[in-house]
Amino acid sequence: MTTQRASGRRKQALAAVAAAAALLTTAACGGGSGDKGSKDGAAGFDAANNKVAQASLAKKGGTLKFGAAQDADSWDTTRGYYGFMWNFSRYYSRQLVTNSPAAGKEGAKLTPDLATGLAKISADGKTYTYTLRDGSTWEDGKPITSKDVKYGIERVWAQDVLSGGPTYLQEVLDPKGEYKGPYKDTSADKLGLKAIDTPDDKTIVFHLPKANSDFEEMLGLTSASPVRQDKDTKSKYQLHPFSSGPYKFESYNPGKDLTLVRNTEWKQASDPVRKAYPDKITMQFFSNANDLDQRLISGDLDLDANQTGMSPQGRTEALKQHKENLDNPVSGYIRYAVFPQSVKPFDDIHCRKAVIYGADHVSLQTARGGPVAGGDIGTNMLPPSVAGAEGQKYDPYQLAGAGKSGNVAKAKEELKACGKPNGFKTTIAVRNNKPVEVATAQSLQASLKKIGITVEIDQFDGSQTTGIIGSPSNVQKKGYGIIIMGWGPDFPSVQGFGRPLWDGSYIHESGNNNYALIDDKAINGLFDQYTTTLDDAGKAQISTQINHKVMEGGYYLPFVFEKFINWRSSNLANVYTSDGYSGMYDFVNLGLKNPK
Repeated sequence: MTTQRASGRRKQALAAVAAAAALLTTAACGGGSGDKGSKDGAAGFDAANNKVAQASLAKKGGTLKFGAAQDADSWDTTRGYYGFMWNFSRYYSRQLVTNSPAAGKEGAKLTPDLATGLAKISADGKTYTYTLRDGSTWEDGKPITSKDVKYGIERVWAQDVLSGGPTYLQEVLDPKGEYKGPYKDTSADKLGLKAIDTPDDKTIVFHLPKANSDFEEMLGLTSASPVRQDKDTKSKYQLHPFSSGPYKFESYNPGKDLTLVRNTEWKQASDPVRKAYPDKITMQFFSNANDLDQRLISGDLDLDANQTGMSPQGRTEALKQHKENLDNPVSGYIRYAVFPQSVKPFDDIHCRKAVIYGADHVSLQTARGGPVAGGDIGTNMLPPSVAGAEGQKYDPYQLAGAGKSGNVAKAKEELKACGKPNGFKTTIAVRNNKPVEVATAQSLQASLKKIGITVEIDQFDGSQTTGIIGSPSNVQKKGYGIIIMGWGPDFPSVQGFGRPLWDGSYIHESGNNNYALIDDKAINGLFDQYTTTLDDAGKAQISTQINHKVMEGGYYLPFVFEKFINWRSSNLANVYTSDGYSGMYDFVNLGLKNPK
């Protein structure tokens, strides 16, 4: 859901798109470059959008206060897949390489973290070698070793116990599925994965069966964090991950609150990425997004951890009265509806296309906040930040053109073609803690009624996504014909965005993200071709082809190429949005102007 690279590196287009969007936003909302900030010291509208606001004002100390309308899917570095979890986890976890702590497109570049440098790569692209830097320790002071890194990566193979996170490393390092994971490992040290060598405590070598042009990006993901064997509590690890970063867990009450305090064994000299300004970091979880927004506006909290934009009520108030506390970045996310083929009648392409044509795309955009807070109407499934994207130029269903308010005639043609001329009944699954998503579901429900499709809306617990919509058997049992969701790049390529969604080998019994259950030989083959293509132009061409195949299959109804309205408190310093985290604020080096 977030991270970066590709041969030419992350989101080349996003900075330009965001700059243009900021100008459009200024025209739509009023103000802009003339905003000087408020009397209480807010930096001004869009002051942290692809640039750093109040960088020199960050001071050591104090408590940085996050709020969130949703807990993480998991705080376990192997299992977490929410974008904000990856962002936040850099407080307590490190990787060999990570996103640069920089604004805009620079934040999408990889930089050394535990390693002394980027990989030494063999000429055939199959061997990656790293040396660990001196002085990196766990929260109890013991050194972080190459074996700890290997073991942390091996946990990705334990999908029966630790499902939910990205599985790229498993697919690339062990494509035949020969390793069974550390919990079933028969070797004495539980380090039996042959694709990784640890000749000494400071050296780690990866041997790929075949080259993959995005491999180092995969090592920059949170799932490549080290885990120490003697501290691995398996499925309970998410309750208290053992820290390799500047902060450690003090307390965590799922769905209620989380507190991190300084890891006194962390050494600044060993960490070129993190400044560790606050003494303490707290996160409070809210069941009502409007309550969260009011706490932000009142100054009780510094920022929203979820980073998916304020809800309609809070956003309206903030734009009118506190615009100097807001940023309006273009994200790397696409928001969409997806049609599981296991739920009839969505096994029929014509029934899927009936929904696509029957939807009112302007109404859906409005439900998500309109052009400013929601984003441009989505016409296909490839974000503008990914090489090979065509934006609204590729609009095979005329979603932003002649059919933007819905094409009833075409929808009814498709209903006849799928043998449902009078329509049918189905259920939309939507997270109950996302008011914008619920509003989107209601908009879709209303427009589909016009073509004879009757829709029930089932609001499920958003913190339980992995086991509810991430379980294909549960989706089929519940009859979820339409799922409302969103996705951002794990790293900036069609592999880093689309492979978990569209490749048949990524369908999982739990923690599944290929909700449509796409297993198309042509799409699978294009992904295989992509991974061994090294030139940027060739990769972009394949990326475009994959997107076309996905859209031609009618598996998705895209809503918007998303934009956010996000809040930053007047007390925040060193604030900036990062392409490395899909337009979110980069959490890792946030500080306070007046610590308390």
